[in-house]
Amino acid sequence: MDRSCLDCGKALVGRADKKFCDDSCRNNYNNRIKNDYSIVVKKINLILKKNRAILAEFNPDGKVKMKKSKLNSVGFNFDYHTHTYITQAGKTYHFCYEYGFLLLNDDELLLVKRDEKLWLS
Repeated sequence: MDRSCLDCGKALVGRADKKFCDDSCRNNYNNRIKNDYSIVVKKINLILKKNRAILAEFNPDGKVKMKKSKLNSVGFNFDYHTHTYITQAGKTYHFCYEYGFLLLNDDELLLVKRDEKLWLS
Protein backbone atom coordinates (compact mmCIF):
# COMPACT_ATOMS: atom_id res chain seq x y z
CA MET A 1 0.00 0.00 0.00
CA ASP A 2 1.61 3.25 -1.14
CA ARG A 3 1.07 6.15 1.19
CA SER A 4 2.05 9.75 0.61
CA CYS A 5 2.51 12.86 2.77
CA LEU A 6 -0.69 14.92 3.02
CA ASP A 7 1.33 18.12 2.56
CA CYS A 8 4.06 17.51 -0.03
CA GLY A 9 2.99 14.18 -1.55
CA LYS A 10 6.29 12.35 -0.98
CA ALA A 11 6.14 8.63 -0.26
CA LEU A 12 5.93 7.80 3.44
CA VAL A 13 8.16 5.28 5.14
CA GLY A 14 7.61 4.01 8.66
CA ARG A 15 4.55 3.60 10.82
CA ALA A 16 1.31 2.51 9.18
CA ASP A 17 -0.58 5.51 10.60
CA LYS A 18 2.02 8.11 9.55
CA LYS A 19 0.50 11.00 7.58
CA PHE A 20 3.40 13.44 7.13
CA CYS A 21 7.11 13.29 6.21
CA ASP A 22 8.16 15.43 9.14
CA ASP A 23 7.08 18.15 11.56
CA SER A 24 7.47 20.83 8.89
CA CYS A 25 4.95 19.16 6.58
CA ARG A 26 2.56 18.54 9.49
CA ASN A 27 2.74 22.22 10.50
CA ASN A 28 2.31 23.45 6.91
CA TYR A 29 -0.75 21.26 6.40
CA ASN A 30 -2.44 22.21 9.67
CA ASN A 31 -1.68 25.93 9.25
CA ARG A 32 -3.16 25.89 5.73
CA ILE A 33 -6.36 24.22 6.94
CA LYS A 34 -6.63 26.58 9.91
CA ASN A 35 -6.07 29.60 7.66
CA ASP A 36 -8.82 28.55 5.22
CA TYR A 37 -11.28 28.22 8.12
CA SER A 38 -10.07 31.41 9.72
CA ILE A 39 -10.66 33.49 6.57
CA VAL A 40 -14.34 32.47 6.42
CA VAL A 41 -14.88 33.20 10.12
CA LYS A 42 -13.14 36.59 9.85
CA LYS A 43 -15.32 37.63 6.90
CA ILE A 44 -18.52 36.68 8.73
CA ASN A 45 -17.39 38.43 11.92
CA LEU A 46 -16.65 41.62 9.96
CA ILE A 47 -20.19 41.59 8.55
CA LEU A 48 -21.69 40.99 12.01
CA LYS A 49 -19.62 43.78 13.58
CA LYS A 50 -20.63 46.19 10.81
CA ASN A 51 -24.30 45.27 11.27
CA ARG A 52 -24.02 45.78 15.04
CA ALA A 53 -22.31 49.16 14.60
CA ILE A 54 -25.04 50.32 12.21
CA LEU A 55 -27.82 49.24 14.58
CA ALA A 56 -26.07 50.93 17.53
CA GLU A 57 -25.61 54.16 15.55
CA PHE A 58 -29.27 54.41 14.56
CA ASN A 59 -30.59 53.27 17.96
CA PRO A 60 -28.82 55.26 20.71
CA ASP A 61 -31.84 55.26 23.05
CA GLY A 62 -32.78 51.57 22.93
CA LYS A 63 -35.90 51.68 20.74
CA VAL A 64 -36.68 53.51 17.51
CA LYS A 65 -38.68 53.04 14.31
CA MET A 66 -36.97 53.54 10.96
CA LYS A 67 -37.13 52.64 7.30
CA LYS A 68 -35.50 49.40 6.14
CA SER A 69 -34.23 51.27 3.09
CA LYS A 70 -32.18 53.52 5.38
CA LEU A 71 -30.29 50.51 6.78
CA ASN A 72 -29.83 49.17 3.25
CA SER A 73 -28.38 52.50 2.12
CA VAL A 74 -25.60 52.37 4.74
CA GLY A 75 -24.64 48.77 3.95
CA PHE A 76 -26.56 46.73 6.52
CA ASN A 77 -26.62 43.05 5.49
CA PHE A 78 -29.96 41.50 6.48
CA ASP A 79 -28.67 37.98 5.74
CA TYR A 80 -26.33 38.01 8.77
CA HIS A 81 -27.34 38.10 12.42
CA THR A 82 -26.25 36.32 15.60
CA HIS A 83 -29.62 35.00 16.75
CA THR A 84 -33.39 35.39 16.58
CA TYR A 85 -35.98 35.78 19.30
CA ILE A 86 -39.61 34.80 18.76
CA THR A 87 -42.14 36.32 21.13
CA GLN A 88 -45.20 34.50 22.47
CA ALA A 89 -47.22 36.52 19.97
CA GLY A 90 -45.11 35.06 17.15
CA LYS A 91 -43.09 38.17 16.27
CA THR A 92 -39.51 37.44 15.20
CA TYR A 93 -36.69 39.75 16.27
CA HIS A 94 -33.30 39.39 14.56
CA PHE A 95 -30.27 40.34 16.66
CA CYS A 96 -26.65 41.26 16.05
CA TYR A 97 -25.38 40.68 19.55
CA GLU A 98 -27.47 42.95 21.83
CA TYR A 99 -28.96 45.13 19.04
CA GLY A 100 -31.89 43.85 17.04
CA PHE A 101 -34.78 44.68 14.76
CA LEU A 102 -38.35 43.63 14.13
CA LEU A 103 -39.80 43.93 10.64
CA LEU A 104 -43.09 45.85 11.06
CA ASN A 105 -44.05 45.98 7.39
CA ASP A 106 -42.31 45.92 3.99
CA ASP A 107 -40.09 48.93 4.69
CA GLU A 108 -40.46 49.76 8.39
CA LEU A 109 -38.42 48.34 11.25
CA LEU A 110 -38.44 48.63 15.00
CA LEU A 111 -34.85 48.77 16.28
CA VAL A 112 -34.33 47.54 19.83
CA LYS A 113 -31.53 47.00 22.28
CA ARG A 114 -31.70 43.98 24.55
CA ASP A 115 -31.40 44.73 28.26
CA GLU A 116 -27.84 43.97 29.40
CA LYS A 117 -29.16 42.24 32.54
CA LEU A 118 -31.04 39.74 30.35
CA TRP A 119 -28.16 39.48 27.88
CA LEU A 120 -25.60 38.43 30.50
CA SER A 121 -27.83 35.96 32.35
